[in-house]
This record gives sequence, structure tokens and C-alpha cells, in this order.
Amino acid sequence: MENWMDLSGKVMVVTGGSQGIGEHVVETLRKNGADVVVADLRNNDKFKDDEHILFVECNVAKKDSVDAMMEQVIKKYGKIDGLLNNAGVSRPRLLVDFYGKRPEYEMTEDDFDFMVNVNQKGVFLCSQAAARFMVKQRSGVIVNMSSEAGMQGSKGQSCYSGTKGAVLSYTMSWAKELGPYNIRVVGVAPSINERTPMNNDTAWEALAYTRGQDMNHISSDYAKVIPMGRPGKLDEVADLICYLMSDRASYISGTTVNISGAKSTR
Repeated sequence: MENWMDLSGKVMVVTGGSQGIGEHVVETLRKNGADVVVADLRNNDKFKDDEHILFVECNVAKKDSVDAMMEQVIKKYGKIDGLLNNAGVSRPRLLVDFYGKRPEYEMTEDDFDFMVNVNQKGVFLCSQAAARFMVKQRSGVIVNMSSEAGMQGSKGQSCYSGTKGAVLSYTMSWAKELGPYNIRVVGVAPSINERTPMNNDTAWEALAYTRGQDMNHISSDYAKVIPMGRPGKLDEVADLICYLMSDRASYISGTTVNISGAKSTR
């Protein structure tokens, strides 16, 4: 059972792989034998001494940067077996500041463009660049990071939810387009997880305001909102993603897997 999810010889690209869920995915992929490319704007020092982890500086919202990253991957490895579109950003914002106290937490065009460029355009650019090579190989898997918010909406996160809803649609559509070329496209939709760099104190304060709550108590009583009574662990999300990127999931495509401790059933 130790080699049940053997990824030896596989080349996997993880966008936003230097922190948060992405960092855990990189570590799990490596434990299972994969060569991993971390496509991010900054490197993680813990990866620097691993010769099986290649860092490539990449801005997923810029086509030239994405194409250059993918070309570097192909030049070094000659192929790409999997892509995780993990890079994502969030700015909790209200459509209208009906509380009338913090106008900076009312959504602006800059907020909208920032989230759409990374969460939606970035997924398109990276998937397109990877798929060009995967079609030639007639093999590959693309995993898109969505969110429970993209399925059900989220107060104070309408734009973020919208981008993740778009990712759901991309996943279904691209799976149908690329399936004949033996390319799978799958989504993952986490809910409330352990704190990550994206959920820093500034973002937490903004989210609390948009929901009319104290930032010290927001989502703290997990038993009220999550049937399993706790937030998800980043390693649990990483394990799911690595399974979906492996050949063990060879007939799973065109769907988004919710990982929420049954929160989404309420």
C-alpha cells in the first residue's frame, strides 16, 4: 500500500505552490515520487534543496509569463503530466456598504479586476498553455481549484464566488473538449479550512465587517456550520488533489469534488 499512489516519473505543475494549500500539495506530490514545478511569484525556502522541485517565477495573470513558464517546463522535462491551478486571491467586499462605516470594504473596479485576473484569467491562461502540450501527448490532467463559495455564493465574497463559479464551468466544459485526447479536467471545492496566508488578519477583518461580525468570532463555532465540527486540514485537501492527479483517478473528469466536512449539505 505504500506505493498505492506512485507518481514516479510524473511532472506536475502547481501554480501558487509556495504557500497555503499549494505548498501542501507540492509536499504530497513529492512524497509520492513526482517531479514538481512550483509556478509562483516567490519561492519557498524549504524547497530549494530538493532537486526534484523546480521553481519558475510566474505571474499567472500574464500570458507571456505563463507561456515562458510552460516552455521552461517542457524544455527541462519534455512533457507535463499534470497542472494544478491553485493560485488564487480574495478581497472580501460588499457590493454596497450598507453598514455605512467602512467604504473601503465596498467593491471597486480594482478589486474586481484583481480577483478576476488571478482566479479566472489565470486559470484560463495556464490551462491553455498546458493543454497545448497535453493534446500533443494525448495525456494529462488539469485540476482546477474552485470553492464551496463558487457553488453556493458567500456573503461579502461575491466577486470571489463569481470567479470560482466560472472555474466550475471551465472544468465541465474543458473536460468535454479535451476528453477525446485522453486529458482529464477535474475541480476541487474546499470550504472552511485551516488559516492560510490568503486568510490573513487583514482579510479576516474585512470578511468579518462584510458579515456584520466580530473578527475574533467569525466562523469560530464550527459545530454550528460544519456537521463534522472542525475546519478542513490543508493536508486533507492536498491528499484529494494528489489522488485526482494520479492514475488512480483515471476515469474521473468533468466534475468538481466538494471537500467541506458536509457543510455544503446544510
